[in-house]
Amino acid sequence: MHALIVFCHPEPRSFNGALKDVAVEILQRQGYSVEVSDLYAEGFDPLERPCHYVERAEPETFLPLTEQRHAFEGGFLPADVKREIQRLERADLVILQFPLWWHAQPAMLKGWFDRVFVYGGLYSGRMRYDRGRFPEKKVMLSVTTGAPTPTFTRHGRSGHIVALLWPIHYSLYYLGVSVLPPQVTYGVQGGGLSYQDEAAFRERLETEKAAWARRLEGLDGEAAIPFAGWDDWDERGVLKAEHPRAWQL
Repeated sequence: MHALIVFCHPEPRSFNGALKDVAVEILQRQGYSVEVSDLYAEGFDPLERPCHYVERAEPETFLPLTEQRHAFEGGFLPADVKREIQRLERADLVILQFPLWWHAQPAMLKGWFDRVFVYGGLYSGRMRYDRGRFPEKKVMLSVTTGAPTPTFTRHGRSGHIVALLWPIHYSLYYLGVSVLPPQVTYGVQGGGLSYQDEAAFRERLETEKAAWARRLEGLDGEAAIPFAGWDDWDERGVLKAEHPRAWQL
């Protein structure tokens, strides 16, 4: 089994960095081979732009999806995108490790979605949702927040964590993967408590390390987040009237 950890934090000594290191250690102990995609350290460019495409399908107007498909089919995707796709293809388990910034993933990780989830290659009009390319892969988010747990409940001041993470989860499901429930570490100051706060860091990290270890060791038995699929929607893309949850609309 092979795991990919996509790590998105500018400081390797951050709490996020420590959780990434813990995941590597635990997964390797379980027999996984582990690869880390460190977006900041590797200088990943999150901006989709014309200069990434030397051989253009439409030289006069930049149409990102057109150029992505053209490059994929022609075998000349940008080198960093090709590398990340190969990493995804090798992985049975993918963990996205990042802090929640402005109620979403950091711009670097959003750009990774924009550029790596290539149209015509990783998805298309017919190859998406439960007919997506990666039905055998498991993906999960490991997220840190600055505010404490109660504020992320349904009526909390920080916003319901389920709603905040939904767009990310749904984008992943778009590729056809099995999306596992997230691992959320609440109340990490700024998402980046560092080794300079050694005593506090170690105390909190040991607690979270134990929780993270238990979670990772039990992944095989976990059910994925349930999503509707093609057979559940009518011709408008809406749940069919006979669907059990249609009454909630």
